[in-house]
Amino acid sequence: MKVVVLGAGLMGKEIARDLVASEQVEKVFLADVSVDPANEFVATLNTNKVEVVQLDADCDDDLRKVISKGQVVINALFYTFNERVVRAAIDVEVHSVDLGGHIGGVTEKILALNEDAVKKGVTVIPDLGVAPGMINILTGYGASKLDSVDSIKLFVGGIPTEPKPPLNYTQVFSLDGVFDHYTEPSKVISKGTLSEVESLTGIEPIYFDEFGVLEAFYTSGGISTLHYTFPNVKTLEYKTIRYKGHAEKFKLFADLGFLDKTNTVTVGGNEVSVREVTREVLKKELELGKEADAVLLRVIISGEKSEEQITYEYEMVVRKDLERNVTAMARSTANTISVVAQMIGKGLITDRGVFTPETVVPGREFIAEMAKRGVIIKETSHRSTMIVKW
Repeated sequence: MKVVVLGAGLMGKEIARDLVASEQVEKVFLADVSVDPANEFVATLNTNKVEVVQLDADCDDDLRKVISKGQVVINALFYTFNERVVRAAIDVEVHSVDLGGHIGGVTEKILALNEDAVKKGVTVIPDLGVAPGMINILTGYGASKLDSVDSIKLFVGGIPTEPKPPLNYTQVFSLDGVFDHYTEPSKVISKGTLSEVESLTGIEPIYFDEFGVLEAFYTSGGISTLHYTFPNVKTLEYKTIRYKGHAEKFKLFADLGFLDKTNTVTVGGNEVSVREVTREVLKKELELGKEADAVLLRVIISGEKSEEQITYEYEMVVRKDLERNVTAMARSTANTISVVAQMIGKGLITDRGVFTPETVVPGREFIAEMAKRGVIIKETSHRSTMIVKW
């Protein structure tokens, strides 16, 4: 199996690390606009499996040339490149997966390429991070055990294990991505009706062992394609997990316009983006550095099976790998997309076209593969007999 990884940032590096560990992966092409940092990372892997190649992702010809080196391409670039990468992959008949970007209709545009993918005989699966991604796979797995699904509730968050005021938060992926999730509306299904709610609202307490009582609130993008896959559920909602008080503080930022992409001010005769200034200030304050982070996840799917009400619950707590200095978010995200890419390469996923994670990734095998990588997802269930009155 030859795999191309686009982007040698935090996620791209950890994806490459996981691919190298697979006996079935013959070659990894790690592509980035800056080759020196990528080469420095590859030198630490002690392997001859990885070749660093230079990539200008803004150039379609360059994308096609690099992507054509493998059978599967893993896109770890910023989500604004997702559609362009998929189109290039389809052109050169290479299977494609990406880390997601449901904000702004990116994923919908990729789903619309299904007919092109079928014609070229390739598999495309977008939205393969943690949220969206892992939560979609687990939702699909839980739903497959039910005759009908009534409720889907999703909770995910990346947090520092030792929070520091005033924000009790550290940056574990792009702050621009965080700002987008906090400012775009969140889709929900409530009482069977699809609607949108304002992000950073709907705050509720949520408890995890060793972390105590945290808070969860609506943010955008999390339900991804689930409202298409499960349009008839009574409840569908996604909430982000943080330490208590986080949502209120960032809601203030949002309300004052600090996170608005279009908001500018004139300083010293120069027009300045307020959001860019906010991002750079917070980047310094929220840098993870050598501090430890954790990713918390809870997926709750309820429905009916053989006249019983059954709830399946999936829970995960992943901590930073201190020995290798790999963040919990990177462990969760990079392993998810690497596992699915290898499922395609191995022939475990054979359907051709564009698919959502919840409809095509085998949940049982996914959970088993993640466990091999130290990412443990626990499943519990409980049931109650339905009483039918005549």
